[in-house]
Amino acid sequence: MLVDNLLFLISVVILFISVLVSVAFLTLLERKVLGYIQIRKGPNKVGFQGILQPFSDAIKLFSKEQVFPFMSNFNLYYLSPLLNLFLALLMWVSIPFFSFNISFDLSILFFLSVSSLGVYTIMVSGWSSNSSYSLLGGLRSVAQTISYEVSLILILLSFLFMISSFNLLELSNLQQNIWFLFIFFPLSVMWFVSSLAETNRTPFDFAEGESELVSGFNVEYSSGGFAMIFLAEYSNILFMSMICSMLFLGGILNSFSIFIKIVFMSFLWIWVRGTLPRYRYDKLMYLAWKSYLPCSLNILVYSLGLTVFFFMYI
Repeated sequence: MLVDNLLFLISVVILFISVLVSVAFLTLLERKVLGYIQIRKGPNKVGFQGILQPFSDAIKLFSKEQVFPFMSNFNLYYLSPLLNLFLALLMWVSIPFFSFNISFDLSILFFLSVSSLGVYTIMVSGWSSNSSYSLLGGLRSVAQTISYEVSLILILLSFLFMISSFNLLELSNLQQNIWFLFIFFPLSVMWFVSSLAETNRTPFDFAEGESELVSGFNVEYSSGGFAMIFLAEYSNILFMSMICSMLFLGGILNSFSIFIKIVFMSFLWIWVRGTLPRYRYDKLMYLAWKSYLPCSLNILVYSLGLTVFFFMYI
């Protein structure tokens, strides 16, 4: 039993380290892609073609002086980035493994629960800084994330009705002949847009509205605290890319193609950032409550009917 627990702990640590390294290279990919979109080179000095740039950035960020605002609520201010990064990494535990690890049958419920907790860390980091800008950024971010969680869960329910399970592995088992992208194309696009809003990325990056909020909820953070918020955001992007490739791109976990799909989905996140201007905040809210909510509820009824038909007649 002790050896089993030790091996389980080692596998989780290896998973976390792999995620952090992949986050580092995702930042490099983003800077390179944005550079080429804007007809420039991007990082190309540190190492071969800038390959070591993320590590020099990490050293620079973590070795800078940590600034603590005098009027901030110190304990919460200090702990919220740590908790944010911890929750972002904890989500990765829900990946089903063919070896033991934590291949539980309710992995999708676990993912939804942990991602919902991430809202609180943003709210607390915005409030504990005791700055008007960070509080506004935190409030915006919380309102946005909660709104799009509703649409995310309703969109996800349609896929869950099709597989009749909460296990992510069932998704790959049932997409061997046809991807869900072709059956649920509008739903897949809605999931992608909702994922963009959920991860606070362009064109929905209102929490970090530089033009009016300086830098949003993380305006008072520097050094390690800022780096942890940054790592958590990119970890969430990678995780949502993985969920996208599992949901509607037929992600089979024991094939190499899953990695290509995850990189492609992550590239789409960056491509959208380099292409689209920021949306208007009221339109963002209307999109969630007036467009995606009724639309996803209608498709939910359709997928439920489809599932009942398959069970009764096929």
